Amino acid sequence: MTNPPNAAPGKKLTPEARRALEEANGRRQKQQKTQDTKSLPLENAGPKGAEPTRFGDWERGGITYDF
Repeated sequence: MTNPPNAAPGKKLTPEARRALEEANGRRQKQQKTQDTKSLPLENAGPKGAEPTRFGDWERGGITYDF
């Protein structure tokens, strides 16, 4: 029997763990299908350029702020 996606390789799964992974995979696929069909709205008045929180800190004008 093969393990579901995202299962640890070579690890024997309990029936509960297998069911949880299969349910999570189903939810992930359903969410991916809905995201493919609808486009996300554009951001208004957002930062220009790279995302300021891309490293886990807020960076603005070369200065990093850590909250």
